[in-house]
Amino acid sequence: MTRTYKIGQIVPSSNLTMEREIPAMLRVREKFYPETFSFHSSRMRMKHVTPEELKSMDSDSDRCALELSDADVDVMGYACLVAIMAQGNGYHRESQKRLHEVTLANGYPTPIVSSAGALIDCLKLMDAKRISLITPYMKPLTKLVCDYIEYEGIEVHDAISLEIPNNLEVAAQDPFNLVDIYKRLDLTGIDVLVLSACVQMPSLAAIQIVEDECGIPVISAAVATTHQILTNLGLEAKVPGCGKLLS
Repeated sequence: MTRTYKIGQIVPSSNLTMEREIPAMLRVREKFYPETFSFHSSRMRMKHVTPEELKSMDSDSDRCALELSDADVDVMGYACLVAIMAQGNGYHRESQKRLHEVTLANGYPTPIVSSAGALIDCLKLMDAKRISLITPYMKPLTKLVCDYIEYEGIEVHDAISLEIPNNLEVAAQDPFNLVDIYKRLDLTGIDVLVLSACVQMPSLAAIQIVEDECGIPVISAAVATTHQILTNLGLEAKVPGCGKLLS
């Protein structure tokens, strides 16, 4: 009998992309592997990507973890990279531990993946020492993300900030625009290109195109999150057509 794994996602109320891109990747995987997946979300209020709203939103994540654990999901993904990174260096470890304890206390101990932690862990797995990245954030938040990554021992060589403050506008971006935008980055000597360091900015359709074009491994926060979800389920972290990390 084929097992269906229940994927829980803790998402900002205005986030649309993670409930599109993660299911899209896992639906592709279902064509090649026996496992199937169902998807379940709980939302935290957030409309504008500002430090104030991010802090307020993050405080709601415990409630979301509790709600999702009521459904006895097999893994939970905290689907907002910058909300974690805005709380201080290394915060993904504290957040993941706290949310796991919430599920444990509710009688349904659940592995927790955060997009922030997934990006860091996957960059380390790829032995990335130097990267370039694209974000939709205002420049101060992009700097915060770069500082967070560099605190983990990974140099951010170059970054582009698209400066889109409204979270719905971020979700409305055409991922194929990234095929041109990335060419404005300095890719000299980098090990990995992060095409979207934001789980709300769509990039999945462009990942393989850009990787094939530039010859450098290309990932996104969503791709990294999918990798860590599969890893925590004890499954092969493979999805065809989504770049080297999932190949």
